[in-house]
Amino acid sequence: MNGFAKTLITVCLALVPAIAADVPSFESIHATENVPLTLDPSSPFWSQARSVAIEKDTFGNVVPGLRTEVRSRWTKDNLYLLFTCPYKELNLKPNPDTHHETNQLWNWDVAEAFIGSDFNQITHYKEFEVSPQGEWVDLDVDMSNPHHEEGWTWNSGFEALAKIDPQKHIWYAAMRIPFSAIDSRVPAPGNTLRINLFRSGGPQNSPYSMNWQPSMSKTFHVPEKFGLIKLIE
Repeated sequence: MNGFAKTLITVCLALVPAIAADVPSFESIHATENVPLTLDPSSPFWSQARSVAIEKDTFGNVVPGLRTEVRSRWTKDNLYLLFTCPYKELNLKPNPDTHHETNQLWNWDVAEAFIGSDFNQITHYKEFEVSPQGEWVDLDVDMSNPHHEEGWTWNSGFEALAKIDPQKHIWYAAMRIPFSAIDSRVPAPGNTLRINLFRSGGPQNSPYSMNWQPSMSKTFHVPEKFGLIKLIE
């Protein structure tokens, strides 16, 4: 290897941490045991979690009054997410079915997480949605597939729980996602996945779409805008 090649490699390696540092990250704290899903942010399980906020529309403008908190924990088997969602008015699907997958759930109020482990093929990721009524849908999304919407037939085995607090005007949603559905690696501190977090809904005459990392598009499906979630002790 000549001197120029060595210099080029050194420069490229030096740039990697700087590039990674520019990507917003979300830390998920380890829990020693799997637990049943709970929707109480003050519970021992969730009170130890760190959080990020969904508070901007897809073009980066703050949406007043709807700042949504998302917390995360992880175990040797699962990734846990908790959404705390203030609301003004909900758009709920009639006759909810919490026992079977609800395709096109995104037409009503939902909290969503898009998660990918493949840093080489970023157009392939998994999508998880939960409604305020506890309805759910999971999708295996490949944006390079012209019929990627067919991915809703995939089944991750994830669990969902939700409730509405009409007095506080807040709804809560929790997810327990098996790592086997989102990553081929054994879960361990230091592992990083690609992620973005979303919330959409509102009355039909005044809907909103919000995200953690603005997609800068009318759609959420812009994987190059995802942030990172890091597993930590």
